[in-house]
Amino acid sequence: GEVVVLILQHGLELIFAYWGAILHGAIPSIMPFLTEKLQPDRYRADLSALVGITRPECIVTYREFETEVKAALPESSSVRKLIVSDELVQPATIDTQTFKGLQRAEKDIVLLQHSSGTTGLQKGVALAHGAVLNQLDSYAHALRINDKDVIVSWLPLYHDMGLIAGFLLPILKRIPLVLLSPFEWVRSPAKLMQAVSKYRGTLTWLPNFAYNFCALKTRDRDLEGIDLSSWRAISNCSEPMRYESHRVFLDRFQPYGLHESALCTCYAMAENVFAVTQGGIEAEVMIDEIDRDAMQSKKLAVPASVEAPSVKMVSAGRPIRNVKIKIVDERGFDLPDRHIGEVVLQSDSMLTEYYHRPDATENALKGGWYFTGDYGYMVGEEVFVAGRKKEMIIVAGKNVYPMDLEELAMEVPGVHAGRVVAFGIFNETTGTEDVILVAEVDTEDQDERDAIGDAIRQTVTRGSAVALRHVYLVGSKWLIKTSSGKNARTANKEKYLKETSM
Repeated sequence: GEVVVLILQHGLELIFAYWGAILHGAIPSIMPFLTEKLQPDRYRADLSALVGITRPECIVTYREFETEVKAALPESSSVRKLIVSDELVQPATIDTQTFKGLQRAEKDIVLLQHSSGTTGLQKGVALAHGAVLNQLDSYAHALRINDKDVIVSWLPLYHDMGLIAGFLLPILKRIPLVLLSPFEWVRSPAKLMQAVSKYRGTLTWLPNFAYNFCALKTRDRDLEGIDLSSWRAISNCSEPMRYESHRVFLDRFQPYGLHESALCTCYAMAENVFAVTQGGIEAEVMIDEIDRDAMQSKKLAVPASVEAPSVKMVSAGRPIRNVKIKIVDERGFDLPDRHIGEVVLQSDSMLTEYYHRPDATENALKGGWYFTGDYGYMVGEEVFVAGRKKEMIIVAGKNVYPMDLEELAMEVPGVHAGRVVAFGIFNETTGTEDVILVAEVDTEDQDERDAIGDAIRQTVTRGSAVALRHVYLVGSKWLIKTSSGKNARTANKEKYLKETSM
């Protein structure tokens, strides 16, 4: 039952270490490996915080990383053993009767996943053996898994989408798995399409940005001879889903056999092991075009009239088996259809607790329901997720979703795709929040930057009726991302305030 932290790169070492910890009876916790995309100082601070919160007895890493790990350990560290090795060692014999992990009870904690944060380490989500198995059974049912399925994934295993959908699900359901390196995928997204074509892949999960990234970064010459007709479900998951992203992806890859029906959706979180809903498997994903002003001013998802400014919302699908969902207001009272409130859920695969965090557990679990912190609404059984409650910007009484502004800004030529962040800063003079938008651009020419800034302001205001207080243009790699590729909004806000001395 002791926690074992694995700090290993995506590969066989991590896979064997993970199963070794499971079979030993330990609780594995995967830490993102330090890469050029993570800031070293913040990474060390988060490693120190992780060790302090989860109190692991053992850390497994490479010999070259031993000094880094030791430097990050708190003085009164719980770590009793640091296992360092650069090679896999095959034991001479294996006695399965000695594996304590095979005797776990249903309520025993089997693994820790990490909830949202700058490197995804702020909360350890403790999941019971029974909860994980329940999730895999219910999700396999939702996906209509069959013996012809092949899962293709490039997702990192420290994130729930990669660990559950792209690793544990295929292995425990005996489905062939093609596992790619996330670093190789970033360098060449065409490798995903090539793997699907070669191995006749049927199931894949992608965060929303990956649809745009694949469409923009895949060259025609890398798609010669590619056949994507076997792909039956590509589930958009882990961040707000955009209708435009699906269209861009479909337009790019439909000539290579991609079926429109393969574009699926999923609402998932570590706190439910993984999937909460699934859409697009047996019916087309529902697109709900709603009145923008009613959404912002009244928290209502009203179907838009022809002339009214609108927002296209993509359904995350329906709850999977044994999951109940409702929408509640600020006081916790149930809301009817098309009223925007907090998404709360109840299931047989929910977290046991936030590990060693009774404060966070008590705040999230109330009366047997998990309060997600996400804003959304329902139409019948269809679930629509609008964004994070804590990230909402309130401007003169209007609710502004930062993701909508970011999406609009990325339409401007010269702005890096996926490298935009919006947030609010309270203005004491006006008594409401100012909207700030930070965007990465290539050019350092001031005239060109001024033109891009003006274009961002016009595009955002035209598409959202929101006036930006400040557009802050920065160079590559300025933005701070979470380990799952999401905007670390609080960290970026702090960085902005520090640089602008506001």
